Amino acid sequence: MLAKTEERKRQKGEGKKRRHPGEDGEGGERKRKGGEEGGGGRKRLDALSVGYFRRVGERLSEGFEEKEEREMFVENVLTEVKGKAVVVAMDQTGSITLQQLLPLCSPDQVAEVLAELGDPAGSEFKGVSCDRCGGHVVESAVRQISRWTESSQKETTEEDDKKESCDLLEAQLLSLSQVVRDNIAEFIKHVHGSHVVRTLLHVLAGCLGPARTESRPGTKERNIAPQLTDFEIPTSFWYELKSLTETLMDNVNLSVTDGVPSAVFQTMLTVCHRNRPKLCKQLLKRTTEYLTSRNAAPGVSPLLVFLKDPASSRLIETIIQLSHKSLLRDLYKNHLKGQLVDLALHSIANFPIQRLTAASAKYKLVGHYVGMSLVTGLKSGFCEWKDDFLSLPLFPQFLGLFDELIQGIEAILAAGHMGVIVQLAESCAVGGEKQEELIQCLLRAFHCAEPGSRHVSCLPLFMSLLTYEVYYHSDTAEGNTQTEVPLSSICYHGSRLVQALAKFKERSLLLSSLRTLTPADLLTLASDPSGSHVLQALITTSSDKGRGKILKRLEGQYVPMASSRLGSRVLEAIWNSASVSHRQSIAQELVLSESQLRSHQFARHVWAKFALSHFIHRRTHWQEIQSGESKKRKLFSDILA
Repeated sequence: MLAKTEERKRQKGEGKKRRHPGEDGEGGERKRKGGEEGGGGRKRLDALSVGYFRRVGERLSEGFEEKEEREMFVENVLTEVKGKAVVVAMDQTGSITLQQLLPLCSPDQVAEVLAELGDPAGSEFKGVSCDRCGGHVVESAVRQISRWTESSQKETTEEDDKKESCDLLEAQLLSLSQVVRDNIAEFIKHVHGSHVVRTLLHVLAGCLGPARTESRPGTKERNIAPQLTDFEIPTSFWYELKSLTETLMDNVNLSVTDGVPSAVFQTMLTVCHRNRPKLCKQLLKRTTEYLTSRNAAPGVSPLLVFLKDPASSRLIETIIQLSHKSLLRDLYKNHLKGQLVDLALHSIANFPIQRLTAASAKYKLVGHYVGMSLVTGLKSGFCEWKDDFLSLPLFPQFLGLFDELIQGIEAILAAGHMGVIVQLAESCAVGGEKQEELIQCLLRAFHCAEPGSRHVSCLPLFMSLLTYEVYYHSDTAEGNTQTEVPLSSICYHGSRLVQALAKFKERSLLLSSLRTLTPADLLTLASDPSGSHVLQALITTSSDKGRGKILKRLEGQYVPMASSRLGSRVLEAIWNSASVSHRQSIAQELVLSESQLRSHQFARHVWAKFALSHFIHRRTHWQEIQSGESKKRKLFSDILA
């Protein structure tokens, strides 16, 4: 079938369609290798072949009951693919089918597909990898090396054959890596080829994340860290990873001018940090040295320019997150100190500042732990922690960073860069420092510090990110002009801020403000996508006495809470942290609306989880169960504390 397709294409003549001048810089090379999508000389499957592979994909989606049936089916499809793998891989339908098929193939079958995609000399790898469809197939094939250990360790009569097939797959990946190194600039600058390089870096380092999917415009991926899974790799991969990273470092200049190569370098640093920490330390140092050695205005660090660039700022974020203590200290002391407020006000540079704030607090926490270990060691005659203890001078870094950022907190709030403020609060919660100072600064920023009677208004103001005058529609900043205003305008970053403040040692101000809210406001809070997290955090972290005061104000609202999608979750969280007496009060109110709750899509789950039927008919037994759960919860909390 595929042979006839090729014959028809040769008869019609290839490459007769005109392309836009300057579409790529490779001229006829792109035609011969079927490079970018839309190229006039690109080989395509005919309608019959497309239909065949579509049916294959549908059959693969159905799955197989018998192993023999699956193996026979895979073998038959690969027979159709043989000799035409490049054409199939670069067709949309064929590409999708091969991506489904490769995880079912044995290592030698995957190696055969890769061998054909790259031809004996590996010259086709570049064209296929840099294709919109072919790149996905190459990635899928490369990912199958994660089954190398699984296949090579099976104790069967064909163990030698299986080892040989794994060696073939290993050889093909090394061949692909060689092609990548020989054409590194083209690969890492190409939107599709760069993904092949990133997948290759993952497998050479021995870790894999979820398979890549087509992203949609506008999706937020900045804070999404994919979960990686480690697997055993052949020894040759360790050496090849070193060679590939060396080649990448020779092209580090590309990572600061283009977001696509920048993403490759971020992947390189991330996977090395996970499984090759010493290599990562060297790469971080060399990358930082490059970024800080570029020409800039006299007296201005070049890093300040890179922090404001979309491509290089992402790379600097990764460097900050993965940096060891001494490198992080150097970045702050020699390049960023005194510039933090200006950077926090910048639309791009504020993100690396958030990472720096988080990293500084993290090392401060480690320092406290190591210091405690040293004290313990001195008492017992051991001092293994001496080197880490000497890193304690990093402590002032967070304190200096805080003192610098706090001076511009109102300007940062006005710029709308709430991520900086939220991260500052979270870092204070983690490190246990500067908490009271931050609270007072926020009170002043939201105009509720003076007079003292305004303090109880802080919670709605923080959650809505509105000043006192704006929230309460007051024309004057003097005196107490507060009037009762229904809770509204709860925003995401406001919720995040209050959740961070709820982790502070002293949170009586927030709890006092919460207790001034009306029952209707508390219900609004519980039913709001952002507010529900705030209410849950404040109630579950309170003492039994403080929790009882809040629950007292919630009386009469438990039924509508249970009937809300978000409110029911908050109610369950409250229940899990409540004492037996509090649970009994909640249950007493809920059982009065039995028919309503049992018929509601959300409330019926609350009814079941709270065992309210037992509460009605077997009250004593219900109380015994609740008392037992309360004792277990207290026991575990004491252990964890």
